[in-house]
Amino acid sequence: MYAVIETGGKQYKVQEGDVVFIEKLDADDGATVNFDKVLAVSNEGNVTFGKPLVENASVSAKVLGQGKNKKIIVFKFKPKKNYRRKTGHRQPYTKVQIEKISV
Repeated sequence: MYAVIETGGKQYKVQEGDVVFIEKLDADDGATVNFDKVLAVSNEGNVTFGKPLVENASVSAKVLGQGKNKKIIVFKFKPKKNYRRKTGHRQPYTKVQIEKISV
């Protein structure tokens, strides 16, 4: 059984027991979060697609921690103009473990 959920403007295909890194949520470690934006659910080969969401479907997950990804370098350069700007960015994330998919 798997589900396709939307959170943080992105879509994730999840199964029970999966550990997923999603966009940062305002939740403490050990807290339970529910994702109500379920776009599709597959149960034993029967796939249900929502229009746009599957009704009465939700995915429950446990927050394992917060963190930041590896740093990416943003380098801007214009030739012959002596223009160089180097900055970095670390995207925050929330690590969750999918506990239950309910339809």
